[in-house]
Amino acid sequence: MERVAPEQTVGGSNDFESLMGQSLRAPRPGDVLTGTVLAIDRDRVIIDISYKCEGEVALAEFLDREGKPAVKEGDTVDVYFEGVETDNGTVTLSHAKAEKFKVWRELEKAHQTEAPVEGVITGKVKGGLQVDIGVPAFLPGSHVDLRPARNLDRYIGQRGRFQILKFSRARANVVVSRRVVLERERASLREQTLKVLEEGVILEGVVKNITDYGAFIDLGGLDGLLHITDISWGRLQHPSEVLRVSDRVKVVVLRYDPQRERVSLGMKQIMPDPWSKAAESYPAGSRLKGKVVSVTDYGAFVELEKGVEGLVHVSEMSWSKRNVHPSKVVSPGDLVEVQVLGVDEANRRISLGLKQTEPNPWEELAQRYPTGSRLKGKVKSVADFGIFVEIQPGIDGLVHQSDFSWSKRPKAPAELFRKGEEVEVVVLGVDPGQERISLGIKQLRSDPWLSVAERYPVNTKASGRVSSLADFGVFVELEEGIEGLIHVSQLSTERVDKPAALFKVGDQVEALVAQVDLKERRIGLSIRALKTVEEREEVQAYLKREQDAARVSLDEILQEELRLDREENEKRPVREAKEPQR
Repeated sequence: MERVAPEQTVGGSNDFESLMGQSLRAPRPGDVLTGTVLAIDRDRVIIDISYKCEGEVALAEFLDREGKPAVKEGDTVDVYFEGVETDNGTVTLSHAKAEKFKVWRELEKAHQTEAPVEGVITGKVKGGLQVDIGVPAFLPGSHVDLRPARNLDRYIGQRGRFQILKFSRARANVVVSRRVVLERERASLREQTLKVLEEGVILEGVVKNITDYGAFIDLGGLDGLLHITDISWGRLQHPSEVLRVSDRVKVVVLRYDPQRERVSLGMKQIMPDPWSKAAESYPAGSRLKGKVVSVTDYGAFVELEKGVEGLVHVSEMSWSKRNVHPSKVVSPGDLVEVQVLGVDEANRRISLGLKQTEPNPWEELAQRYPTGSRLKGKVKSVADFGIFVEIQPGIDGLVHQSDFSWSKRPKAPAELFRKGEEVEVVVLGVDPGQERISLGIKQLRSDPWLSVAERYPVNTKASGRVSSLADFGVFVELEEGIEGLIHVSQLSTERVDKPAALFKVGDQVEALVAQVDLKERRIGLSIRALKTVEEREEVQAYLKREQDAARVSLDEILQEELRLDREENEKRPVREAKEPQR
């Protein structure tokens, strides 16, 4: 089919047959001709097709959306030559078919030259989408986008450019691809982008995809990663807080790896770093107001300005509220007054305090309860290392287990105290800086160990009750709160492997005080030494008895001799008197 230029004229439509016979190339059904609108009546448009012939086109083919004629007399239009009615010789034309023919011809040309065509995606069909490119065309699902598209419905209504993959006018079958056009455009953009891509360059891109860790930015045929930490100087929970898909943003190239074609981008680096003057803007000790932006288990983050946040640690939230979750003190969005405790510009950290804006009750506590003060309080909690006693609402003091008793070995605090029990304590010290108060229970009484050396001198005998047994010896309670240890080597003069074989708890024992260590609060006892001493004393007693017995016998002999001597002396004068003188 092709347009035919007129070469001769005819007198009227009745002479059309003679025209066709005389012309070397007369119009044939299917030709597209160019004509001029001569007249418009109620239901038809008369068009001069330049053969001294007039053809008719139904007016409906020229009506616009409002039902009004879209042409006027004198306009030039394309028409499709359908033929001549044999009854009256009227030439029948069609403007709609001419337009359709023109579309097919342009599509065929685009297919041959691989030129893209424009169209609108009109609906969803099996396996893909339908596209209006002047005629209905099929867009396979695999050719909708650069990546496989799961939701095809979102493309309906979009206008775009398409590449014709298959073309058959006879079958009215056209298959198109959007992906081929996008790939071609992307390759072209990529080439242009690579020409200017280098570290430090500021480019404009489009947010292509958002993830938990950042966003991918289309720089033009090449995607770059904008990490969440490089989006804003301030804290972000998720990139979607400031970015949306399809947003146009300015980014700076932070790193570019040509071999792997990886690009790292930044947004915050385009703006001044608010941390560069943080120490100057927020000196330690200054007070200011800020907004709580997030609350964690260990504290709350307070925004001092856009991009600058400080942490109020849980320990800096309240003077008296201990072991309370930060969410019980503040909530996101609260406007709070804080005090700057310290600034670390290198690590971008600011330490803030909430309690420092209120009077410190610990300073008052140090004056109210000087060292040595006695007071009563309830056991607030029991720990493995001691008990906490409530001094006043919100303030607890610690009684360490080493301060339970002067002499008894510490037992598990839970065996001695229970929560809620009232106890009397002595203040050992108050440290406002560390917010600590140390308490004691044994200090309520004097230290019995101060006079132990006087009551239990070394090398004297002591007696007591077996209080406990160990592999290394036997503990003996000499008096309440005072224990001594008989080491296994001192239990007997013979070898002892197991103390339990000789003693049991409650047995009364006697031992020699072998050692007294007031510093370590220890008394060393020895049964072995006691037996040795006792044996020595027995030997000495025996020897004394033998000596005494020998001394008695000698005295008796002497006395007898003296007695005999006296008797002899007494008898001598009598005997001499009786004897005659010689």
